[in-house]
Formats: sequence, structure tokens, C-alpha cells
Amino acid sequence: MIEGLPRTSQAISDGIADGLHLGAQVYVSLHGRPLGDGAMGDAKPGLPMTPEQLITWWSMTKATVAVAVAQLWERDQVGLDDPVALHVPEFGTHGKERITIRHCLTHTGGFRSGDRVRSSAPDAGQWWAEVVAGICNVRAEPGWPPGEKAGYHVGAGTTMLAEVVRRVDGRPFDRYVREELFLPLGMTDCWVGMPVDQVDRYGPRLGTMHHTADGSPVPLDHLDSQWWLTRCMPGGNGRGPMRQLARLYEALLGGGARSGEQAVRVLEVQTVEAITARHRVGMLDKTFRIVCDWGLGFAIDNVAMGRHCSRRAYGHGGAQSSIAYADPEFGLAVAIQTNGMPSPDQHYRRFAAISAAVYEDAGLADPADPGREKPVPVEAGLAAVAR
Repeated sequence: MIEGLPRTSQAISDGIADGLHLGAQVYVSLHGRPLGDGAMGDAKPGLPMTPEQLITWWSMTKATVAVAVAQLWERDQVGLDDPVALHVPEFGTHGKERITIRHCLTHTGGFRSGDRVRSSAPDAGQWWAEVVAGICNVRAEPGWPPGEKAGYHVGAGTTMLAEVVRRVDGRPFDRYVREELFLPLGMTDCWVGMPVDQVDRYGPRLGTMHHTADGSPVPLDHLDSQWWLTRCMPGGNGRGPMRQLARLYEALLGGGARSGEQAVRVLEVQTVEAITARHRVGMLDKTFRIVCDWGLGFAIDNVAMGRHCSRRAYGHGGAQSSIAYADPEFGLAVAIQTNGMPSPDQHYRRFAAISAAVYEDAGLADPADPGREKPVPVEAGLAAVAR
């Protein structure tokens, strides 16, 4: 049981009993004050989960790319409507010339075939170059004028945004995000591609993700390999404790600044308002196969945020396992990581229940309040996302 979060703890415990996950980390704060911070269950069989475990963030990592791009935007180093090819000329081929930074942030660019680009290069730098080159070489989806259709890009769009950061700033994204975001916010155990020596230092703190769709946990051990951990995958291999990832959302709730012992500003107030507002409204997402709204790099008010969240809630989930979000209507910051990936339907219903319990524990909603029904992404549309 996590102190201060009895309903949330019960919802997580129910998931453990149902075989959806082995354990979980939870951090919740209200107006910057921790309401609950703890862990339940196991990080892997026989190893208890602790609040200091590092489990893959999957696509929760994308929020860090959104903030990095926003920093360059407010410094007048990029424009939201800059074609990606302005900064990465080789991207402007095969019908992708008009795709902009805004299109990548809102998943309306239409080059999802780039999500299939792979490299097995042993060197991290060579690996990055090969992946970027592969995405630059893919064709735009036919009949998809940029900005006029929507479809979640699992990795390609975020990778190109990170490459824009590298080209404009000069630092590779893994270094940029450490120096401009993680270290200023005190997120010292957070990485998007960690150094080789750091992998050995963390050792048993590297908790394992599991497939649980068949009712028994199958560990995804490759995610804990040195090869995987040292790759900068801005669309999905961030790592760090939930109590640290939540600092990013607390800073966004603070108008781009986090107070306390490590008071720091990472964005201006107006920039936060801009990136967390709706920029994609009422569009059918061709990947998720539901209508869902999007800010500049953030999902807005989706099913995993629960039935009680306000329409202004924003954040990002991680493939069938996790979510981190902020609700400015209530001053609520939430970061929850489970280490089990069940079917998409099981996952979204699990997190709808967990998030609803968070609001009830925080005294922000009555458990008897049915709240708002939200569409659940279909399994067919999420098959690629799970990979």
C-alpha cells in the first residue's frame, strides 16, 4: 500500500492479482506537494519494486523531445512551421518536403513507414546516423497532405525532431536533454541513452518490462541490455524513476519553473501554454483509430488519464504500461509506471481505473461520480505501437 493513495494502491494491487503487471511505481503531487510516492510488487520475479527502480519509459520519453524543441523555439532557433528539411536537408525527399516541425509534434506528417527503420550498428553514433538516414529515405504516405490527416508516429517523427535539435544546437540529443532538462530539474537518474559505465553502476536498479497479455509475465530482457540502454531512442527508451520524471510535469504546472531546493526555469510561461494547448482537434488518428486531440508533443485528455481529469489535462503514455501527465485545472502531477504490457484493451481500462483512483485519493472527485466516457484505442491500431 502506498501511503496517501489507498484507492490507487488497490487498483494497482488488482492489476497484480489479475496478472497485468508484477509491480508499479507511483508518484502524485498536488500543487507541488507530494501526495503519494512509492512502489508496489516486484521489479522482476524475486526483486521487490522500489521508488528508485529504472524501468523503460517507452513513449513517455516523447515529452522530453517536445520540451527540448520548445526551448529552441522560444530562443528563436527554430520555428514551429519550419520544414524539417530546412534543418535536415536530406529529409526533404520522396514527398516529405512540406512536413514541418509542427506536423511532427502533432503526428500529422504522414511518414509512419519510418517507424520500421532499424539499425544493428554496434556503435551508438553510427546507429543514430543509420536510423536518421533511413527515415530520411522513406516515402510520404500517399494521399496524406501534411497536417490534414493524423496518425501516431511511433518513433520516426520524434527521431527527426531530435535530429533537428542536434543540427541546430550542435549537441546530440542524449547530451542535450541531460544538460538542458534532466540535470537542471534534479532528474539525475534520467537518461535517453545512458553511458556504458552507467549501465553497470545501476545494476539491479534496472527493472525489467514484461509482456503479460497471455496471463504470465515474459521478461523483455533485451531492453536491459547494454546495447539497448546506450542507444538514444527519443521516441521510446528513456529511463528514470517516476518521482524524477514527475519533476518535468511539476515544472510545466509551474509555468516552466520548478520551485523548492532546486528552483529552476526550463521554459517560459507562454511557451508552456502554447505546447499544452490543443493544436490537433477532432481528427481521427489512423494509428489508434479513434478521435483524439493533441498539443505540441502532448496527448490531451485521453482515456488513460481517467474519467475525472479536466479537459486541459496533458501528458504522454508509454506502450501499454505507463503514463505521466499534468492537470492544470487541479494542480495535479502524476507519473505511474507498471512493468507489465497486457493487451491494449486491458491496459487502457487498467489505467482508466488507476487514474480515476488518483483523483479520488486526492479529494478531487467523488468515487460515485461516473465522470466522462472516453474512447479506447483499438487493438489493431496499436499493434505497431507495442513493438
